[in-house]
Amino acid sequence: MLAHQQHHNITLPEGSIEKETTTLNVGPTHPATHGVFQNIMELDGERIVSTEQTVGYIHRAFEKLAERRPLYQITPITDRLNYCSSPINNMGWHLTCEKFLGVQTPKRVDYLRVIIMELARISDHLICNSIVGVDTGAYTGFLYVMQYRELIYEIYEEVCGSRLTTNIGRIGGFERNFTNTAFEKLEKFLKEYPKVLKEFENLFARNRIFMERTIGGGAISAERALNYGFTGPNLRAAGVDYDVRVHQPYSSYQDFDFTIPVGKTGDNYDRFLVRNQEMWQSLSIIEQAYKKVQAFKGTDAEIFHADVPEYYLPKKEDVYTKMESLIWHFKIVMGEVEMPKGEIYNAVEGGNGELGFYLVSDGGRTPFRLHFRRPCFIYYQAYPELITGGMLSDAIVTMSSLNLIAGELDA
Repeated sequence: MLAHQQHHNITLPEGSIEKETTTLNVGPTHPATHGVFQNIMELDGERIVSTEQTVGYIHRAFEKLAERRPLYQITPITDRLNYCSSPINNMGWHLTCEKFLGVQTPKRVDYLRVIIMELARISDHLICNSIVGVDTGAYTGFLYVMQYRELIYEIYEEVCGSRLTTNIGRIGGFERNFTNTAFEKLEKFLKEYPKVLKEFENLFARNRIFMERTIGGGAISAERALNYGFTGPNLRAAGVDYDVRVHQPYSSYQDFDFTIPVGKTGDNYDRFLVRNQEMWQSLSIIEQAYKKVQAFKGTDAEIFHADVPEYYLPKKEDVYTKMESLIWHFKIVMGEVEMPKGEIYNAVEGGNGELGFYLVSDGGRTPFRLHFRRPCFIYYQAYPELITGGMLSDAIVTMSSLNLIAGELDA
């Protein structure tokens, strides 16, 4: 009888019952991922045994789009890379074009750009660090500093009319001079934000709960970080003092006095501390740049772009009244100005690290090829190594701490 029953038993796939781990999808649309990422994790209880990540959910083919666009129409694409610090993306692109086309910008333009780029860096770090606080259970810091991100956006709005996706500046400089209101809001920010940043640090830096949640989590050695191609705050937190602003100065960064904060362990806590210190350094750079801008008097104080009519859009009132300006406007907007043949790589220190632009031209009106070096894409490759063996809740904090921005990662 028993033999007869055994004969009719259903044979199950090998390992289907004995499997000791749980498969969990984190993302692609879970709020904890802060973006459109998918992580397929194998969990033993709450401990991560292995993980596989999937990218491309918001791939928009930016590099392919750029092959059909003149230089000016590529600027709005760069907005949508790391949208927490769009102006750095915009100016990185403009600096690449200027280097390729041989455009030399006046010092005042360089200093104004430095002000905007450092405000963008503060905005980026402010969001990253406050969200790390949210993911460890502390919402207060995020709500408190958010009003100063709003003030930064108001400064952007005074300069270019936009807030988040800024499309700020032009090849050769800015579209208009900074208004008095922009400078007044900048002065307000420089006066008030240091006190708020200090209070934000006091809430987190020596908070025992926060320290226990972040110290040792998502750690990476300097050697492994370099092997992956880490740059920016995530590399500096591992102890390597590489910063594009110092090692390959652009926009007259060599005229400023600042230090590069570095960590030791490359963990979530060190990344938090490095970004906080970088905000202090950015405040110092902005103050120096603002003093340099104020030193310009008379007609020098009215300079906000280089004299390059073949690349810089003319004033709107001139377009309506002068034939030459109308012709230049048409040629630039329609992409009728041809580029020289050649190739170039240019990088800036973005909010997340080295943001590079590799441009290849065949002498036509649009790039033959354009490649963005996106820091987030590199960090995400290391993500499984950083979280395997840790707890699920720590994986979320690590993702925030790396400041993975899906728009930049997928492009």
